[in-house]
Amino acid sequence: MRFSRGRNFLFRVPEGEELLKFINEFAKKNNVLIGTVSAIGTLKNPKIGYFDEKNQKYMVIELRGTYELVSLTGNISIRDGEPFAHVHVALGDSKGVLYGGHLIEGEVFVAEVFIGELLGEPLERKPQKSGLTLWDEVRI
Repeated sequence: MRFSRGRNFLFRVPEGEELLKFINEFAKKNNVLIGTVSAIGTLKNPKIGYFDEKNQKYMVIELRGTYELVSLTGNISIRDGEPFAHVHVALGDSKGVLYGGHLIEGEVFVAEVFIGELLGEPLERKPQKSGLTLWDEVRI
């Protein structure tokens, strides 16, 4: 697949917003169909997870309190006809302990987000036997 660079967005999410929902709504409003996303900041009571292959579902880890958003990285593509952000995070607590995984949700205290739009054929997530929704594989 070939992509070219599109627009770049750099913005701060309002305090109290749910981060993933806000990113998805921003992408939809600005018609970002493919792109990369990264962020730093602080989240309250985030929920992260990892995919349990045996049970074919995400196992949720609920963190209580405020966590430094050390890193957020991911992508934007299409799922169920809408822009969809798939992101992973590294979150640090007050003792420097790091937690990581798939971001399920998190209330923003501070979030500075970068979205790099890509132009080209949209990537669509499709349900797989594994229980995940993934892009088609690329064969070389």
